[in-house]
Amino acid sequence: MLMLYLQFFLAMTVSSIDGSGTLVLSNAILENTLQNAQISDTEKMANNKATEISNTEITITSIGDNTIGYDTAFGYSGSFIQEVDYNGIDYPYKNVAGLFLNDDLTIANLETTLTDSKNRAVKKFKFAGKPEYRNMLVNNGIDAVNLANNHIMDYLEQGYQDTMANLNQAGIGFFGEDIRLVKDIKGVKVGMLGYQGWSNNAAFKTRVSKDIAGLKEQAKIVVVSFHWGNEGVNYPNNAQMDLGRFSIDCGADLVLGHHPHVIQGIENYNGKNIVYSLGNFVFGGNKNPADKDTFIFQQKFVVSPEGELTLAAPNIIPASLSSVNWRNNYQPVLLQAEEAERVLNRLRIYSSALEYGLKF
Repeated sequence: MLMLYLQFFLAMTVSSIDGSGTLVLSNAILENTLQNAQISDTEKMANNKATEISNTEITITSIGDNTIGYDTAFGYSGSFIQEVDYNGIDYPYKNVAGLFLNDDLTIANLETTLTDSKNRAVKKFKFAGKPEYRNMLVNNGIDAVNLANNHIMDYLEQGYQDTMANLNQAGIGFFGEDIRLVKDIKGVKVGMLGYQGWSNNAAFKTRVSKDIAGLKEQAKIVVVSFHWGNEGVNYPNNAQMDLGRFSIDCGADLVLGHHPHVIQGIENYNGKNIVYSLGNFVFGGNKNPADKDTFIFQQKFVVSPEGELTLAAPNIIPASLSSVNWRNNYQPVLLQAEEAERVLNRLRIYSSALEYGLKF
């Protein structure tokens, strides 16, 4: 910038020419030129700085089914409980904690209870983790969990109450069904809702619509999590697609899905993303699932000083729910090179089959 100013004044202003024909720029002109250049650069830097701080950027990270516990019928050997007893409480999230600790909000589906209760529901699978596993979440950057799923009542009302008490003790936010969560992030309110979305009947949709409308009065960004779909199926069913799009139409800014235990595609509907199934993540519900592919979904929201909300392109991070391939060691790992591309290609195939499939 300084050189541009000098060239300009040299071309347009001559103070005098000495006997040898050399142009002489007066000290006053030179000083004025330098000052103008410095002022201009200072103003430009200030303007750039103002632009940088005028927008608020919020990155939300989402992961799927987190069963930080097990079913006692599985036996202790090779279980999630044994792995944590041997390796320590931070073992499961060791490879991914950096991502969660350095974003603005990490959301997981907590598909277990945290309780010492022995009274279990009468059903096939009943999951529980130790109450101290609450520290596993807070230590590794998980900020909020969805409780609207088909395992939160595995240890009946006592298990449910214990789970919420343990999450409260650790400072982990939770939401689901009649519980909504609002967090203040960088001065922007982010609201979260969660449901078991098995049906898209009119009564349920009316409830969802009213909940979103009510939360939009409190929060700038609204995230809706659905526990829905068919287990083991890589494509969403009609109820999922209808509820996901309906939620966006009602004002949701991001829709997250889980329950199928496998990954499903992503839609960009009316400028907002519907992630139909994030798959399993830290998953104590199976000692060796056949499909270990999963992914982390990051969405950056940008809020202008005038309150306008825009979305950046999402960051899709391929992962495996286990860092070894011959069993589940309950420690997700980020995939690299060919393996990462393989999982991304799966997601591209599943997404391209959807009417509003996300292109990435």
